[in-house]
Amino acid sequence: MAAAIIVDKLWKQYRIEGIHRTSTFREAIVAMAKRPFQKRKPKEAIWALKNISLEVEEGEVVGIIGRNGAGKSTLLKILSRITYPTMGTFKVRGRVASLLEVGTGFHWELTGRENIYLNGSILGMKKREIDAKLDAIISFGGVEKFIETPIKRYSSGMRLRLGFAVAAHLDPDVLLVDEVLAVGDIDFQKKCLSAMDDMRTGGRTVLFVSHNMAAIENLCPRTICVDNGEVREDGDSKEVIKNYLATFAGAGQSSMNLRHIKPRHGSGEIRYTGIEFIAPDGGPHPVIRSGDSLTIRFHYEAMSRAKTPHFGLQISTDLGTKVTTMSTWACGVPIPELPPGEGCIDLDIDLLNLMPGRYYLTLWIKTTTDVTYDQLDHCLTMDVEASDYYGSGKGIDGRFGLVFMPCSWELHDRRIRMNGEV
Repeated sequence: MAAAIIVDKLWKQYRIEGIHRTSTFREAIVAMAKRPFQKRKPKEAIWALKNISLEVEEGEVVGIIGRNGAGKSTLLKILSRITYPTMGTFKVRGRVASLLEVGTGFHWELTGRENIYLNGSILGMKKREIDAKLDAIISFGGVEKFIETPIKRYSSGMRLRLGFAVAAHLDPDVLLVDEVLAVGDIDFQKKCLSAMDDMRTGGRTVLFVSHNMAAIENLCPRTICVDNGEVREDGDSKEVIKNYLATFAGAGQSSMNLRHIKPRHGSGEIRYTGIEFIAPDGGPHPVIRSGDSLTIRFHYEAMSRAKTPHFGLQISTDLGTKVTTMSTWACGVPIPELPPGEGCIDLDIDLLNLMPGRYYLTLWIKTTTDVTYDQLDHCLTMDVEASDYYGSGKGIDGRFGLVFMPCSWELHDRRIRMNGEV
């Protein structure tokens, strides 16, 4: 079988300039006045991809996994010809459709219908071919009522649904998908997974980037792990995913130093420096059980005065499924400003209703305007052990689902007593 995608010794470099942000108009004027007398700093160069080589056969469905900033999206952008490599070559045979970011490939002033025809013509399709697919695309995207509305008035979810519908139905030979499951409701995600499964059986080539390990393992027989711009592993999905998850920070610790955790991204004005799991008596909590009350203490350091920070935590399963997200913003705990220096903030959980198992934690500090100060993706694991929460001697079993709901039962039948007597 011929190769649909050939990548040979691909390198991609980005040059970035440091940006000095000013908080007042006076500071901005002073900075402008100083600029002619300051030495111009050389631009910093970063390598997003380093010597990537791979081949994908026609009809293969391949998953691509890795932490944020690993280079996954950059690779797909190069294969989509949105950007070009600094060095190396690549070939993609046949029609290529891509869904990389919400709204990518759309003209925002055109209506949904006009954008469908625009995307089809870019793929080299004739009008009659697009006509034949039009109703199916509109129905799949669930945008029937808004198909004559300009795309700029769509919500991000509507643009995503229409974008995937266009990419999936216009008969591409190669489909490149980046985190399509990160946005949208459960029904839409099921549609996407079903459509990609149909492509697999239909002989089309798919590259699928996702943090959802369950979806990757289910759809993709082969998975490529990218780390720091390089291919770390390429092979059977189960084995690659297992080895990838094993690289996350160690479990079973009641505290951890986060100062040197990598990769991380953000401006660095505030950074996480440590985390502690604290028991109700104030001591360390090395063994966490279902039904426990728990305090998670986050240590941080502010390098300068930071405005409107909000702290957040996401808990995911070992297959990447998001279980819950908690943040100071969602709880209505405003933090107008943090002065320079070190501090800590506590998250109190009254009852941890997770089933026994291993979970992965993602931490972030952001502003209300979505500026990221610090973010550490899947930076550490949390093992939740079984407990005898009800005192029944039966414990809580992970086979019964993802979460348990503390409950009680009461039988309202006068003929039967709860001790079993009639």
